[in-house]
Formats: sequence, structure tokens, C-alpha cells
Amino acid sequence: MSDAAAVVVVGGGVIGSSVALRLRQKLRGARVVVVERDPSYARASSRLATGGIRQQYESPLNVAMARYGIDFYRRFDQLTAACGQRSRAWFRQRGYLFLADDGNAERLERRYAVQQTAGATVERWTRRQVADHVPGLATDDVAFALFGAEDGYLDPREVLRGFRAMATSAGVEYVHGSVIGIEREGGRVAGARLQSAAGERVIAAPIVVDAAGAYAASVARTAGLALPIDPVRQHLFRLELEAPLETRIPMVFDPDGTHWRLDDPRTGSEAECLIIGRSRTDEPVGENFACDRSRLDDEMLPTLTRRYPALAVRSVADAWAGLYEMTPDHNALLGEHPSLPGFVVAAGFSGHGLMMAPATGRAIAELIADGESKSFDIRPLAPDRFERGERFTDGALV
Repeated sequence: MSDAAAVVVVGGGVIGSSVALRLRQKLRGARVVVVERDPSYARASSRLATGGIRQQYESPLNVAMARYGIDFYRRFDQLTAACGQRSRAWFRQRGYLFLADDGNAERLERRYAVQQTAGATVERWTRRQVADHVPGLATDDVAFALFGAEDGYLDPREVLRGFRAMATSAGVEYVHGSVIGIEREGGRVAGARLQSAAGERVIAAPIVVDAAGAYAASVARTAGLALPIDPVRQHLFRLELEAPLETRIPMVFDPDGTHWRLDDPRTGSEAECLIIGRSRTDEPVGENFACDRSRLDDEMLPTLTRRYPALAVRSVADAWAGLYEMTPDHNALLGEHPSLPGFVVAAGFSGHGLMMAPATGRAIAELIADGESKSFDIRPLAPDRFERGERFTDGALV
């Protein structure tokens, strides 16, 4: 069975759906097909994310893309309602708070200077300001903190659902299947070969967008390309609190990397919860969704107890592991791969895909429809940059 489309997008998470939505809008009725291997999204990185949204990066490009995302997420629930598919992403702009102690103060001072130049909205708080804004937080070792007032957090599951609803409303077609091959003709992309319960199928298309997240390298291999994107496990835990907190706290980052945010009750019968996580640089590469409770007990809870003694945890309400899609410099690969015209990459966000999804959709749609990304200069994030010995540097990645 064979059919045709203007663009095939591989991966229907927030990145793929954002790209497809923008393409459908820019290409004015052209057929855009998204291939998603798991419509339940049970293991989708965007569904399993913390939900944090921040602009506190150190590169002008990342700051600009993140700021665009913040403005988009402010309007997200209204945008989904306008297409008849209500969501409750519930973007709570309570800020991101990075605490500085003797170990990381110099690094955060440099970051603050660069962020101001890059255009990020960020404030340098004194120890007293931290204590006043987050009652009960231990600040005896805090030298200062960086606070982004426009930053915050939302519900990643609702964002995923909303993006797909908006794309579907715009006319994007979603197909259940796995891409097992990229068709070529005359040295460029000619389509995608799919495997589904109904058998094999080829969708002819001059453009294929690899937005497969942690599985993007596998998709690229079917095209004969090597992308330096590795799946790396990350843990998150939802902790039920004994009582509601005095204030609606920001996303807090301890100097050791442990971070937490509120998970507000959605109904009067629900308890207030906290979502907590911490990345490990020594986590082995691989597709691993097993949740290791010892990470919470040995690494995260000791930090939370020490830093936030006023908080009382009643129980662990939920625990899960998801995948980061890691690149060597922890920044995304964006753009057409020069080794295969028509093969466009939008992957490798290394834990920042939810934040960058709105801007990525716009940038990739412009690249395909107009020949270049006019809103954001994504050339430094080219998918072949590591082959050329180049890296994209941003010291504010976590």
C-alpha cells in the first residue's frame, strides 16, 4: 500500500505535534502525516516530564526559544479551547529559583551576567529575599540565588494532549505505526516505510522530520545516518505532603542538583504533592524505565529534608522513570541533515523538549516551508555539527 504526503513527521510527542501543527498552518492545506508508534504515549518523554518551563539559559538562541515558549504556554489553554479541545496545561508562573552556595556561586555569577546579556528575565536574590519568598527553606549556606519570575511549571500530560488536539484540529493526520525505512530517490528523501498491525506501508514524501525523541537515532539509522542521541533514564517521584504549604513556591534547584516543584491539587479532595527529581551524570545509556526507589531515599530525600525542614512528607504517591534524549553537548539537533536532503532532525533536547517545543515547531516549519528559519537562527544546532568537530555551548543546562 502506498500514498503520498507533503511531509511525514516521525514521532507524535510535543515536538512532533508542534512541528506538524505549524507545518499544516504554513503549507496551507498540504497533507502532513505524523507517524506515532504508541498512541497511548505511555513511555513518551513529554508525558513523563517534570513540567518545568524556564528561560534561564546562557546562550541567546536558547533564551530566545525559551522566551517564545513561555509566551506560548501562557496562552496554551486558550489556544486549545479555540479549536474545541479544552486542556488544562495550567502554566503556573511561580518562577525558577537556583540556589548558590560556596560550591557553585562563581558559576551562577557568570551565568547571571551572561543571561542579562542574552535577554533572559532573571533577578539576583539575596539570602534574605530567598528566605522571605520561600518560608521554611534553610538558607544558612545560601550565598544568593537566581530567580526567573516568568518561569514556572505546567502539566506535561495536558500539554501533550493539547498539542495533538490542536494539530488534529488543523488537519494533521496521525498514523499508528513504526518507521522501518526511509525511502530515497535521486539522492534525497522520497518517503517513509511503516510497519503496523495492517502490514507494511509506504508514505511517499519529499520531507521526513525525525522528531522521535529518545528513539531518533534509531529512525536515522533506517536512513543510513548516525545521530549522536542516546536514551538516558531519569527518575521522578510525587510526594504527598502532610499539609498544604504556606505559599505557592517556585521550582527550586538545590546546589547539588535536586529540584522540586508543587503539584497542586486539582480538586478539593486531593492532597497537595511535591514532584522531585535529580539527574545523574553516571546514568548508563539505554532504554530503561525501571524506577529505582533508592534514588529517592539515598539522594533526593536527604537534600529535601536538609533544605526544606518545614516541609513534611506523608508518603510517596507515585514514582516513575522516563527518558532524556541526550546529545554530547546536551543541546538539540535541529535542521536538515546535509548527507540526505529532505531528512530534517528535530530531536536531542536532553530534557528540555517541553520548553522548546513551541519555538521548535515554528523554526522547523519555517525551514521546510520558507527554506530557512527566520524566527530563530538554528544553524548552530545543525545535526552534523559533531561530525564537523563543533559543539553548542550553554552552561545553564541541567
